[in-house]
Amino acid sequence: MSILLLTTLIPNLSQLLPALISQWGALIYIGLFLVIFIETGVVILPFLPGDSLLFLCGSLAALANGGLNIWILWGLLIVAAFVGDSLNFEIGEHFGGWLTQNQKLQRFIKPEYLDRSAKFFEKHGKAAIFLGRFMPIIRTFIPFTAGISKMHYRSFVFYNLLGGIAWVTIALGAGFFFGNVAIVKAHFELIMIAIIIISLFPAAIMALRNKKGGRVDVD
Repeated sequence: MSILLLTTLIPNLSQLLPALISQWGALIYIGLFLVIFIETGVVILPFLPGDSLLFLCGSLAALANGGLNIWILWGLLIVAAFVGDSLNFEIGEHFGGWLTQNQKLQRFIKPEYLDRSAKFFEKHGKAAIFLGRFMPIIRTFIPFTAGISKMHYRSFVFYNLLGGIAWVTIALGAGFFFGNVAIVKAHFELIMIAIIIISLFPAAIMALRNKKGGRVDVD
C-alpha cells in the first residue's frame, strides 16, 4: 500500500487536490480534516499522505486563486492532528492488546512497526509523542504505543497538542512560503516524493540497525 501511494497518489496530488477544490468548494476542508485525522488516528492506515498534503495545501493557500485559506487550514488541521492522536491513544489503551494479537490485523498493524515505535518511545520517553509527529508510519504508531503502555493522559495531551501545532505549522508554512518558488513549482511532484523519502530516513535507519542486531536508536 505504501509503494502504491508513493508511485501513484503522491505524484498526482498537485493535480488531484486543485480539481477536488474546484468540484467541492468549501467542503474540501472536511475532506482534508478527515485525511489528517485518519492518518494520525487510525492505526491500520499509516500510509495516507500527511507531510506532502500539508505542504501542498500551504502552497495552494498562498495563491490568490488557490481556493484555500491558510488560517482555516492551520486551525482545522491542528484540531484534526490532535483529535486523531487522541483517538489513537484511546484505541491503544483499551484495545491495544487484542488488536496486536489478532492475526488478521497483523497485515496492517505490523509487529516490526510496533517494535520500532516501542523502542523509539523507550528512548525518548514522553518527548516521543512530539518527535514522532515528524516521522511517517511511526507518527501513527507512537500514540497507539503510548496508549498500550498506559502513559499518563495529561502528559500525553500536552505533547500531543505541542506536536500537532508544530507539525502542521511547519509543514503548512513551508508550503505557503516556498511552495510557489519557481524551482519548486517546476519540480513539485519530485519535491513531494522527496519530502516523503527524507521523512522516512529515521525509520529506515531504525529498521537497518534492528536487522543488524544492534540497538535501535534515532540520533
